[in-house]
Amino acid sequence: MTVTADSIRAAAAVLADQVIETPCLYSRTLSEITGAEVYLKFENLQFTASFKERGALVKLLSLSPEERAAGVLAVSAGNHAQGVAYHAKRLGLRAVIVMPRHTPHVKVEHTRAFGAEVILAGDNFDAARAHGLALAAERRLSLIHPYDDEQVISGQGTVALEMLAREPGLEVLLVPVGGGGLIAGMAVAAMSAKPGVELYGVESENFPSMYCALRGEAPRFAANTIADGIAVKQPGALTLPIVRELTRGILLVGEGEIEHAIVLLLEVEKTVVEGAGAAGLAALLAQPERFRGRRVGLVLSGGNIDPLMLSVIIERGMVRAGRLTRLTVELRDLPGALATVTACLAEANANIEEVHHQRAFTNLPLQTAEVEFVLQTRSREHVQEIIRALRAAGFAARIHAA
Repeated sequence: MTVTADSIRAAAAVLADQVIETPCLYSRTLSEITGAEVYLKFENLQFTASFKERGALVKLLSLSPEERAAGVLAVSAGNHAQGVAYHAKRLGLRAVIVMPRHTPHVKVEHTRAFGAEVILAGDNFDAARAHGLALAAERRLSLIHPYDDEQVISGQGTVALEMLAREPGLEVLLVPVGGGGLIAGMAVAAMSAKPGVELYGVESENFPSMYCALRGEAPRFAANTIADGIAVKQPGALTLPIVRELTRGILLVGEGEIEHAIVLLLEVEKTVVEGAGAAGLAALLAQPERFRGRRVGLVLSGGNIDPLMLSVIIERGMVRAGRLTRLTVELRDLPGALATVTACLAEANANIEEVHHQRAFTNLPLQTAEVEFVLQTRSREHVQEIIRALRAAGFAARIHAA
């Protein structure tokens, strides 16, 4: 079998009524912000909060009775693990999931909750993969690869069929890329349904594996990325030639751009996405001139993000937007001085979150203190208004460096 338009249509028939046909909706606000006509494919609304269960289910349903009886194995630290575990349970199959030892506890427990046997092995994905391959051979389990498998790729390609059926006027698709299973399947499907459509993959600058592979360059990887769902060091042997032939290439986005996109989707669309799921919007925001005036489809590929990480991202986003500000104010260390400053802040409609009073660790003269305020503010302009008000009241104030 090879990945073809027919194999993807067959996958769509297999998946009917077994996975959610997620919405593909126009975003008026994001369109105004970017200058493009933006449509969002909400794959974060799948039951396991990721598109990954499409390919996983297609692969599971393609197994022979003997293979089903023996059980399956997958190596994954996140969405693929949950997709395989969930649908294996639905089909009554034994599933073994090998995850790196340092996989976040919440992901391990979610996978176990679907009834899978979870084995923690290796300090990274490559080590876990090696252990998983050996274990699959030892137990005679069928390996469910996260991206380098024709059935899996065909299942992922159904995302494009649904998008173009719902919005046939789409001109560009921006797709997160890890190993390449999603973009490869979508490219084959899209070129069959609408040959003129353009596909761009999006990777984190910290893990540019597909980007470098297309250029014949040796990639350099960072220690981590907020887009851990696409932090893959080696693109698939099946996916790479498809991406090379059928897409316009790979766009790279920075960590701050991904964070900004996560916050924007939460604030504007009221939807939670993980780092990988926000990559497409991050690319659109980073290069608006490339897509201005065009109909652009973004795949929100998943929503599995740790709540504690999300809370930090939100706070950092508020800082970037000028809605959370840290000011340092110099004042005489005398009774009533701090009260005067806080009254000035209240008059300027700044809400105080934290106050830190510093006498010892400063080079200021004696009887002078620094007070650091963390404030809730409206915007960067509002911050400047607050600084002007403080200075008018006789207090030296400055924005504290991050």
